[in-house]
Amino acid sequence: METTSSLDRVRATEFAPDTTYLNTSSCGLLPRRTVEAVKDLVEGNALGRLAGGGSHEAVDRARVGFARIAGVDPARVATGGSVAGHVALVAASLPAGAEVLAPEGEFASVVSPFAVRGDLKMRYVPLEGLAEAVRPGTALVAFSAVQSADGKVADLDAVRAAAAAHGARTLLDASQSAGWLPLDAAAYDYTVTGAFKFLLCPRGTSFLTVTEEAQEALPVLYAGWLSAEDRWNSTYGPVERLASTARRYDEAVAFLAYHGAEHSLALLAEVGIDALHDHATGLAARFREGLTALGHPAVPGTSAVVAVPGLGVREPELSRAGVAISNRAGNLRAAFHLYNTEADVDRALDVLSR
Repeated sequence: METTSSLDRVRATEFAPDTTYLNTSSCGLLPRRTVEAVKDLVEGNALGRLAGGGSHEAVDRARVGFARIAGVDPARVATGGSVAGHVALVAASLPAGAEVLAPEGEFASVVSPFAVRGDLKMRYVPLEGLAEAVRPGTALVAFSAVQSADGKVADLDAVRAAAAAHGARTLLDASQSAGWLPLDAAAYDYTVTGAFKFLLCPRGTSFLTVTEEAQEALPVLYAGWLSAEDRWNSTYGPVERLASTARRYDEAVAFLAYHGAEHSLALLAEVGIDALHDHATGLAARFREGLTALGHPAVPGTSAVVAVPGLGVREPELSRAGVAISNRAGNLRAAFHLYNTEADVDRALDVLSR
């Protein structure tokens, strides 16, 4: 495991926010190396130096970088532009009448692709009772590892065990967790991750993982030459042979986003997710303690995302004071990551104490 000194070095060389930035749950800060990679691509395109506008090899390097963080082989990773687009693939795979179980208040991109079909049975239960709610006939459990609205962490082991006991598949959204909470994507049939939050990638990067078994049921909705086993000999006419790996589900990606993504993911690998977990959750614990002392108890837990019920109305005040934070479902939501320090925690508490 990398040491804290690696984290300190990366923070000093890659980030220089001019606000107290506690809003990673909405969008992560871009490292300097990522910004430079995007600038280089823009300049190359402006000067006509890049055929096709970017490098598919850069996309594949980002795929490898995410696979390393997710604990899976790169062959099990597909690239795309949004969580909703990836969830739509899973939604299209279900037969009419199938039951989809999800937490109440789950993020819209995780449940809407199922709900809009109109021929699936949607069932919502409190997050704490998700595992107990899996029953015979449940086809899929779709849920986030960390809830967007309040930072609650799901009981991942219990949900996986319940799904396995009833023959249900699992779809995990790791958008609010990948980058600070260790991820074992191979333990789920599908995972989806918007990488512009804790993975610090440009917006427009999203990763889908699919097990080899689950791949058999997933439709290839975005089929094109990028989905082919032999991409460069499949540019005209129908694709004769799809990629045998999860690359068959690749969308045509935005090169600017993925040229940056490979560098952000490499940075996270340098620091190490375990070190990031300890750092971010330690700051979150400090914030919870300070909030309690101010008479504003937060949602309990050990998440790097801290939410204070009913305090979202103070978001404009914090913003005016230079503290970037969120108002989500009435909660004041703060998220801590590698670029944050104890001084950031104390600054937010100082504003709230007024």
